[in-house]
Amino acid sequence: MKPSNLLPDSTRRKLHRRYAPLVFAFYMAVIMAFLMCCVIVASQIGFGPGYWVRVRDTYALAMPLAFCCVILVRPVVSRLVAITVDC
Repeated sequence: MKPSNLLPDSTRRKLHRRYAPLVFAFYMAVIMAFLMCCVIVASQIGFGPGYWVRVRDTYALAMPLAFCCVILVRPVVSRLVAITVDC
C-alpha cells in the first residue's frame, strides 16, 4: 500500500509547491548534517562512550548552519548544473 493511500484526501495535508525549495533544503540539511556529524565525531573521538551525545551536540550546531548553506548555495549550484549539463 502506498503511503499516500493511508489517509483520505480530506485529512492529508501538503505544503504548496512554492515551498519545495525550502523543503528540499530542510531535508538535505537534516540528512547531510547528521551524516557529517557522525563521521566527524567518529574520526575525532571514535565510537566510544559518549559518541551519540557528542553527535547530538555537534548536530545542534551543524544543522541550522547546513540549512542556511543549502538555501544560499542552491541557486549557484543550479546555475553550475545548467552550464555543465545539456538539458
